Amino acid sequence: MARKLAAGNWKMNGLDADIDGFATLPDTETELLICPPSTMIPSLRSQLPEHIAIGGQDCHSETTGAYTGDISAQMLRIAGASHVIVGHSERREAHGETDQQVALKAKAAWDAGLTSIICIGETLEDRTEGQTLDVIGTALAASVPEGATNETTIIAYEPIWAIGTGRTPTLAQIGEVHSAIQDILSERFGAAFRLLYGGSMKPENASAITSIDNVHGGLIGGASLKVADFQAIVDAIT
Repeated sequence: MARKLAAGNWKMNGLDADIDGFATLPDTETELLICPPSTMIPSLRSQLPEHIAIGGQDCHSETTGAYTGDISAQMLRIAGASHVIVGHSERREAHGETDQQVALKAKAAWDAGLTSIICIGETLEDRTEGQTLDVIGTALAASVPEGATNETTIIAYEPIWAIGTGRTPTLAQIGEVHSAIQDILSERFGAAFRLLYGGSMKPENASAITSIDNVHGGLIGGASLKVADFQAIVDAIT
């Protein structure tokens, strides 16, 4: 299995002035990835050391066309990205993205030479009704395209009810879901995949969460916006 990964999703936050400090993040056993707004990708790529990878937060499934406001995977690659997040719950909910659309985006990312980080997760209602593993299995089947490999694809488990709320599942619940994801992917593709946990990961819980079997790092939201917090999480993961 590859090194653990700390991936920061800045969402619609961050200006060029906020780059200060991130250039000092050291090269450690944990891989580092920052996914800023797409307008910031070139400046981050030019100012940050090479051991900090840069990613996009979304891409279109097509390479070109009349898609006002969208960005293609090739454009992200040219701008300096090596990864792209697809299927984040905020995209699924606010933009109505389906599993099938997410799969097309993941395939477009591969075709452009990007690693896709495919997000899946359950709602609080799903969790309360005991449907979590069924929901996760359905999402994996439809969101992960045929031909996925552990070199082109990372899966991020993000329980929707934990994103930005300060709430997290128990360690046992996280372990159960990650083990199920790994079993499903291993049976389908014949290989183990790198799995990230996302949803209110912070310095205080990062070590415990990433010590769970089949948790290979975190997809980090608000705590990745401040270099001190992000560094503390990296230290905890490492």
